[in-house]
Amino acid sequence: MVRYRRLRVPRWLCLSLGVATWILLSCSLLDAMAPVQRVALPNGLVVLTSEEHSLPFVTFKLLIHAGARRDPSGQGGLASLTARALLFGTLKQSMASVNEQLDFMGASLSSDAGRDYMVLSLRVLKKDLGDGFKLFMEVLSQPAFPADEVENEVTRTLAAIRASEDRPGEVAEKAFSKALYGAGPYGQPVIGTKESVEKLTVEGVRRFHGSCYDPNNSIMVIVGDIEEHALKDTIVPQLSAWKGRAAAVSAVETKPESAKKTVMIDRPLTQANLILGHEGITRDNPDFYAVTVMNYILGGGGLTSRLMQETRERRGLAYSVSSNFDAGKYQGTFRIVLQTKNASARDAIRLAVAQMSRIRTELVAEKDLDGAKKYLIGSFPLRLITQDGIAGFLLQVEYLGLGLDYAERYPKLVQAVTAEDVLRVAKAYLHPEAYILVAVANVEEAGFEK
Repeated sequence: MVRYRRLRVPRWLCLSLGVATWILLSCSLLDAMAPVQRVALPNGLVVLTSEEHSLPFVTFKLLIHAGARRDPSGQGGLASLTARALLFGTLKQSMASVNEQLDFMGASLSSDAGRDYMVLSLRVLKKDLGDGFKLFMEVLSQPAFPADEVENEVTRTLAAIRASEDRPGEVAEKAFSKALYGAGPYGQPVIGTKESVEKLTVEGVRRFHGSCYDPNNSIMVIVGDIEEHALKDTIVPQLSAWKGRAAAVSAVETKPESAKKTVMIDRPLTQANLILGHEGITRDNPDFYAVTVMNYILGGGGLTSRLMQETRERRGLAYSVSSNFDAGKYQGTFRIVLQTKNASARDAIRLAVAQMSRIRTELVAEKDLDGAKKYLIGSFPLRLITQDGIAGFLLQVEYLGLGLDYAERYPKLVQAVTAEDVLRVAKAYLHPEAYILVAVANVEEAGFEK
């Protein structure tokens, strides 16, 4: 059964931006994405389509529940490798042939896996819609996974892992995730570790693709210069023909740590890279919007945030500092990320913890609250100024179950947040007494104990 929903364009979206150019551009694109058609195909695939005729091309994004959280034990990086290996050729043609076709059409095709899911994306001119989408489906459903190319990709992945050890920020991120989630799927890098990637094989890639790439666990979003007849005659029949094994999507047990913990990684650096944080929230938490406003005031608001003002502007103790709640379908993280001189690392940490405590104990000023809400509401349309942005937005709306009226409800949800709400969620979701600290620094110069 096909269900039609219309994304009405609220007046706030067209009036909230202060710059006239952004107003005109954002509102015109929002008008273009307004009609959204949603259909669930017999094979379980959910398809969302939005016509956007300003440019003669079409953007496809396919989300599949085949992210790193589904990596088998001891095979970290398999989901990521499988996603990349989709582009190594099909049962009908080589990788070189696929790339030649893409070049000839001026199309782009990409595939990547994250923590929870993978996304296969195609951008193709309208005149090449038939050929482009046929190639898209061939890559998705008939990948060859040539052994030599998969082995070469394993070698490249190992090189990338080695190179990441020279980037202190990445070292800190990996250590923080491991400290918070332990041996669980969220505690491992999406790309895998040296030990796990060395064990990956082409047979494992084929098994993973066969068991996880299933239309029943997928969402397709189509945005662009496409009419209903093309959708009905060209796209839907191919999507309907995609068959899978009805793979089940199991729940993920993240089991984040709640005890205070410190991880020191000694490196001959002049600058300390610090992450301070703990478990976060899920996206369906009813406090999400209050948490978003609270975090903007604390450290998500760039130069205007309290962390930036206190740590960098007033004290000069940090090159950069920010805070973030990473809220997805499953429980994410809260983290404060700092870069500072080794000598000022301990002082910067104390200031960050003090700001966490402050926002938990006193009401925020009305001007700070209003500024946060105006920015969050006013910047919302900027997510939707490209076909890719619109497609990504609709993908998340469906994946997270936000509802097709989300764009209309969003300003009301943010505007309803009060200073009392900010105080309440800060007390509930910030834990300055029980955080994980990761420091990648010259431990001696920073005054930390090894």
